[in-house]
This record gives sequence, C-alpha cells and structure tokens, in this order.
Amino acid sequence: MDEISAVRDERLARVMLACAAGPGEDHTGTLVQSIGAVETVRLALAPQTGDRSLHDQWRAWVAPRLSLEHARAAVDATERLGAEILIPGDAAWPDRMNVLGVHGPVALWMLGDAARLQQPSVGIIGARAATRYGTDMAGDLAADAVSNHLTVVSTGAYGIASAAHRAALMEGGATVAVMPGGLEHPYPNGNLDIFEETSRSGALVSEVPPDAVPTKWRFEQQGRLVAALSNAVVVVEAGFRSRSLMYASQAAEFGRPVAAAPGRPPRRHLPGATD
Repeated sequence: MDEISAVRDERLARVMLACAAGPGEDHTGTLVQSIGAVETVRLALAPQTGDRSLHDQWRAWVAPRLSLEHARAAVDATERLGAEILIPGDAAWPDRMNVLGVHGPVALWMLGDAARLQQPSVGIIGARAATRYGTDMAGDLAADAVSNHLTVVSTGAYGIASAAHRAALMEGGATVAVMPGGLEHPYPNGNLDIFEETSRSGALVSEVPPDAVPTKWRFEQQGRLVAALSNAVVVVEAGFRSRSLMYASQAAEFGRPVAAAPGRPPRRHLPGATD
C-alpha cells in the first residue's frame, strides 16, 4: 500500500507534516486549516504539475520529507516517553494556541499535565546571560505569579527562564517549558532537573517530533509558542538584540499585555565620592 492511500487518520497525517515541515511554515498551515491534514498529505504526494508555481515549489520541497515510517516512529517514541500528541479538536488542546492562525503548530507533543496549558498563565522571558539582579527579579515575579494561581511559562533556557522555572517550582506552583527541540532532546542539558520536575507538576511542550534536535530556526520559533500560551508576558533584563524582545513583540501582536523589568541602572560616582 502506498503512503497516499495509507494515510486516512488526521492525527497521523499531522504527525507526518510536523516531521516534514518546519515550525510556523505558513503554506502547510494554510492548507491544513482549509482542507485538513489528510488531504494536505495527499496533495503534497500527488504528481507534480511542472508549472513552477509557489504551490508546486512547496510540494517539491515537502514531498521528499514526508514519511509514514518516520511518523509511526514518532508515535512509538511518544508512547515510550509517556507523552501525548495533541491536535486541534482534542479536549486538551490549548485554545490560546489558535491565535497563531496558519503559523500555529500542526501538532503538539506534551509531557506532563495537559490541563496546565489551559490555565491562566504568565510568560517570563529574558537574558540568558542574566545578572544576579535579573535572576532575583525573575524569581520574585514567578513566585508572585504562583501566589496568584498563575502558571509560569518560559523556554527552559539558562538565565532568566531558568530562574523563573525554578522559583515557580520551589513555591509549589506549576510551570510550562516550551522546548526548541523534541522531547527526547531537552535543551539545555544543564536544566534536566528543571525539566524532570516540570514534567511532574507542569508540562513540557514541543511542536516537533521527539527525535528532532534544536536548531537556530526552532529557537527562533520557540518564543511564539510562549507568547501564545501566556495570558501576559514579562521581559526581564533583555539586551537590545535579545530574542526575548522578538518574543515580546509577537505577544503584543497577539493582544497579550507585555511588561518589562529593565536591568539595574549603572552606579554613578560623584566627584570625590568613595564607595
């Protein structure tokens, strides 16, 4: 049986597309929203017309990457991890994610408590090379969020994100970490303790199959999921060229309130003054 006729299940078709297309790829997203994932896979694998249209270029790019074997392996890996594959229409699908439109994930891999994706939340993001002042600020914000029954959402990265996750967990709250790669490759390795505890009390989330490794593009797309999953976003101590500012801009585009906690101002020394 060929791959076109074998794909009749919407969930499996979405897994195939998630394995083949990059995060946020709009042509795939547009087709999935308009005709569904099964028909999108069939359209991608249909014979090329040779007209060099944008649509044909998309098929030439995605068709060689579509693999029923890879999709089934991703499903098996998900089961081994004890994770779930969520798609729109599932009771556990986070409706806030729909703000992404055609740029949204075609599927989500989730390890932990799916209910955390539905609860009121605040995203806390910022510098990886954070100062002690910045990490203390992020920790205080996360602790306040937990005391107000909010879930803390971030990227699991070093610096501000780590401080926010750790503080939320220490306060007995829940946190959601959006992974830049698949659940078999949690990043960074130095935060495995955070990820393990998060998977027990909160959730780890990824839009790529478990075997996918972090890449530059996946890092860049990671923040839009943080923005979508959060009711509001706070940026702590982000530099001028920080990805966190891009994430905050995306949150503002989605209509999420955005706040900033700037870095500590430099100390000024008056003439003749001593420390």
